[in-house]
Amino acid sequence: MTGAKKILSTADYQMLATLRFTLRKFSDFSTSAAQEEGLPSQQHQALLAIKGHAGSEAMTIGLLASRLLIAPHTATELVNRLTRSGLVARKVDSADKRRQFLELTGKAEEIMLRLTSTHMTEIKEMAPELILLLQKLQDS
Repeated sequence: MTGAKKILSTADYQMLATLRFTLRKFSDFSTSAAQEEGLPSQQHQALLAIKGHAGSEAMTIGLLASRLLIAPHTATELVNRLTRSGLVARKVDSADKRRQFLELTGKAEEIMLRLTSTHMTEIKEMAPELILLLQKLQDS
């Protein structure tokens, strides 16, 4: 639609507002669940990014920064806090001693099991509403 302006209906705005509200509800739920486990939301997101990494290369600070959409120096500080808390271990790359790989500790694995189970239950409850909203947005 280059050059042409699309007329948006009230329903378009309502669907977008409802979608954003639903996503914010999930985000609020996630933040609260992480806090109940003693984790700030960003630390939970980092642990999930490390645990859920399925790439061919091991997780590094640079890759973590990319996955969390944060600056590399911010990811370094985040990993430092997680390491001090006993949640993440750094492993030196045997081929390149300058590189470090990130792994969850047993303590973090236990926390992630509880948090992920809780999150999966919440997502399953929200799924019908989200699917309906996304279908409406796709059809409009």
